[in-house]
Amino acid sequence: MAKTFHLDIIASDKYFFGGECEELVFPGIDGSYGILPGHEPMISCLSSGELRFRTDGEWHSAAVSDGFLEIMPKFVKILADTVERPEDIDRKRAEAAKERAEERLRQKLSIRQYYHTQAALNRAMTRLKITSKSAK
Repeated sequence: MAKTFHLDIIASDKYFFGGECEELVFPGIDGSYGILPGHEPMISCLSSGELRFRTDGEWHSAAVSDGFLEIMPKFVKILADTVERPEDIDRKRAEAAKERAEERLRQKLSIRQYYHTQAALNRAMTRLKITSKSAK
């Protein structure tokens, strides 16, 4: 069995990563999923959260937003709205966005506004989580 698979991570505005990968952990709708080389073919939804992948024995992290994955035994393609490296995230801006979203959630919102605000809060919290892990 192969020890790696080809991984392509594509955001709506850029090609984020392309190369051989040993292991992938991505956030799904009902929890995290792990992918190893030779995985059975499947299509899955990607939820906002922390994406982790191992190349050359080293783990890399990224904050991802919603999207989807195509998983095949020899490759995985990830298509997401946004993908950000921890070092590219402005922590102060993410904290301000989190506070704004929390304040909006305390107000009476329509259902649509509530879901948009909840998504903004999730993005901000993911960014903060990723930056705090990379600071260690």
